[in-house]
Amino acid sequence: MTSITAPQGLAALPLIGFVARDIGRDVNVIFYILIIAITALVLAIKTWGVVALAMTALAMVPVMFVILLLITRG
Repeated sequence: MTSITAPQGLAALPLIGFVARDIGRDVNVIFYILIIAITALVLAIKTWGVVALAMTALAMVPVMFVILLLITRG
């Protein structure tokens, strides 16, 4: 009889769980995701101009704040 275990950590989150499970299987998925994100950013800038770049930078402010807090905590 096989037992099914519930996903742990990031894999349990509904929106990014499948990505976390894929990264667990193959680390190269990170590079594919980065290429997709950069392509989407370039297409957004091509469509909407510098406003898309500014909105991306604005969205990254909380992310960088969390990263700085994690760095200071050690």
